[in-house]
Amino acid sequence: MDQHAHGPLAGFTVGVTAARRADELIALLRRRGASVVHGPALRIVPLADDAELLAATKEIIGDTPDVVVATTAIGFRGWVEAAEGWGHGTELLDALRGVELLARGPKVKGAVRAAGLTESWSPSSESMAEVLDRLLAEGVAGRRIALQLHGEPLPGFVEALTAAGATVLGVPVYRWMPPEDLGPLDRLVDAVLSRSVDAVSFTSAPAAASLLARAAERGVRDRVVEALRHEVLAVCVGPVTALPLQAEAIPTHQPERFRLGPLVQLLCTELPARSRVLPVAGHRVEIRGHAVLVDGELRPVPPAGMALIGLLARRPGWVVSRADLLRALPGAGRDEHAVETAMARLRASLGVPKLIQTVVKRGYRLSLDPLADDSPAP
Repeated sequence: MDQHAHGPLAGFTVGVTAARRADELIALLRRRGASVVHGPALRIVPLADDAELLAATKEIIGDTPDVVVATTAIGFRGWVEAAEGWGHGTELLDALRGVELLARGPKVKGAVRAAGLTESWSPSSESMAEVLDRLLAEGVAGRRIALQLHGEPLPGFVEALTAAGATVLGVPVYRWMPPEDLGPLDRLVDAVLSRSVDAVSFTSAPAAASLLARAAERGVRDRVVEALRHEVLAVCVGPVTALPLQAEAIPTHQPERFRLGPLVQLLCTELPARSRVLPVAGHRVEIRGHAVLVDGELRPVPPAGMALIGLLARRPGWVVSRADLLRALPGAGRDEHAVETAMARLRASLGVPKLIQTVVKRGYRLSLDPLADDSPAP
């Protein structure tokens, strides 16, 4: 059977921190075989309830800026819809028709045109850095620039414009807040601590900051950071999203295109590349997060069994003592019979008992094929 018959992410568990578009991301991951732990790190304040947006909208209508920068399609649409709900929709659109309107990328451009407006310019790269370069090249001294924020401030962007002499008005179209129900986020934090997720995906910088903040509230921030630095892969939709993690020296991975599809494809490459593949007793054995592929066939394995085979695989072909295996078992206590019970269940899960050999009075070993691995035991 082909090893990807169950999907390239079969046997892996991925944490999802997204609130917005979470269903889409989860569906993409599950379609490729992943198990998902969803812990929304944020919630979005409803537009119509946001007094700051109403105040910014009135300011733009009353004193039209020179430039308006639209950064997200959903944000721009929501802004127009909120203005219409407040009875200011026509006035806002009239004001925007008279300004230099910059749209960050094709989706934003589509939202601008759907509102009956025409953008002055849009970068092909969808990069805020390119928008900033254009504004600075044009010269912004003495100009008023309205910036539609997309959930979090853009301090570098604002600071550069302010330093060049511009006045910047932030338009907070929606704001991130901590989730009302912290239960799912706490379960994701626990999964990171126990290494029962293989990766965590981040689609916004505030989500990354929120997960770390919640870990700090619970007194486990250092342990979460340690897990993300070493065992749990942190995958971000783009470099801005990665900043709160990189500030903690957490290695991050980002796709070349800052979209959900490429993010999932990156996981499809990175996670299988981290799994251990060994020739054992004439079979191809690939050890993943919560399952083992035996000749391409997915074999789900309980956590205790994964702990055992993970330790055996770190010393392929070498005998591992019952005492060492007992220490690897989660919550096993001091009874070495727990190793025998877990080993029996592991062999049953794998479906090929001869993959693991019992060495009388010594322990267990993977039945590594001859000449497959000459490396010394660690």
